[in-house]
Amino acid sequence: MFNTAHDMRALARQIFLSALAETSVEKSFEKHVEVSRRLLRVGEDLHDLNSFSRVFVVAMGKAAYPMAQALKRQLGMMAGGIVVAPPAPSAETQPMLEGFRHFAGGHPLPNAESVRAASAILGSLGSLAGPTLVIYLISGGASSMVEKPLDDEITLDDLIATYRALVNCGAPIVEINAIRKHLSAVKGGRMALAANSGAGVENVQQVSILVSDVPESALDALASGPTMPDSTTSAECYEIAQKHGLLDAFPISVRDLFAKKLLEETPKYEDGVSHNSRWWPILSNAVLQKAAATQAALAGFAVEIDNTCDDWEYGRAAGYLLERLRKLRRGAARVCLISGGEVTVRVPPDTAGVGGRNQQFALDCACKIAGENVTVLSAGSDGIDGISPAAGAVVDGTTLSRANSQGLSADAALAGFNAYPFFEALGDALITGPTGNNVRDLRILMGY
Repeated sequence: MFNTAHDMRALARQIFLSALAETSVEKSFEKHVEVSRRLLRVGEDLHDLNSFSRVFVVAMGKAAYPMAQALKRQLGMMAGGIVVAPPAPSAETQPMLEGFRHFAGGHPLPNAESVRAASAILGSLGSLAGPTLVIYLISGGASSMVEKPLDDEITLDDLIATYRALVNCGAPIVEINAIRKHLSAVKGGRMALAANSGAGVENVQQVSILVSDVPESALDALASGPTMPDSTTSAECYEIAQKHGLLDAFPISVRDLFAKKLLEETPKYEDGVSHNSRWWPILSNAVLQKAAATQAALAGFAVEIDNTCDDWEYGRAAGYLLERLRKLRRGAARVCLISGGEVTVRVPPDTAGVGGRNQQFALDCACKIAGENVTVLSAGSDGIDGISPAAGAVVDGTTLSRANSQGLSADAALAGFNAYPFFEALGDALITGPTGNNVRDLRILMGY
């Protein structure tokens, strides 16, 4: 039996870490991807490997390396191509995969490697010859890791400034990626078009295997949809920029495209992006939620899942979920509310605080549950929260009193978007290191 606040914080961590372990890339590939007698099964599709002269693999995003590694275990020497992943902690933890070119793309802001990677991918796809199976291994974070402006006037510095404005504006990821698509030479289906123009559409079969960090209803927002027809329009981009006050934050080269309404439209279904193409999501936030719910039930909690507040502003989301938890407690002694997806945080320019959306949400909850028998954990499945070393944080009804005893101000940390130093001092930051996965965030709220 868990009786103390300390016990409950430990339990919340245990539930999160156990759910992460169950939601692994390796386990998902074992279930959804298989090679037998030169037949490749992806989801419910079968591909006869004898009918292709080449298998070309493009892996990109936070889960790029484990996805490429898992696929190579199945395909062996047939698999080769390009991997674009975050910088590895060491060569031992992420050795070079034979037959692959490796790039260390930037995140959350693009870097020079991001541009080189995009150019390498487009060049390789454009030079395909003969019957080719192109397998894309796509995960969250690839928007910044693989990037090349459509307009040559946009420099790398301009690109970084544009991404910084988008990341900090507080817009939902679908809106952010709509703008990214319309500025990019690789996003919004343009990567798939490059493959079709290379060997010829009749010679190319394209398969995208997706580890999703976007809402399940918006898969073309994952990595800004490089291989999928785009459901967003340039007109929507102008509205998004206006709504979030982005024009003044954009560099001049990008601002002019918006002011003069010169954004090029992205490829749609009728443009041939979907010809000989298939997309299979094998891992998503729903899998993470289910794994967490199972762990909480095993610990003796009545469990509910509520994703109503996906993409809400963090303070509004905290208020909603805590009120929902309090209502659930009227019917059960021990309740656990699971919530997936992401919350938004609008960070003012030149803010020097260290934190992320999960820690900001957790700290706001701490201010609202002081003295209550409630524990809240919020963390990212990628192990990274904003510009901090933490994945997130865990709080409870004792957080404010423990902070006060150490001379820490929750209000100051919240106002300064500086939650990480606050949680680090309390020992309540959740540090996993990069997980090699990315299926959005998880929030665990427990009342007892």
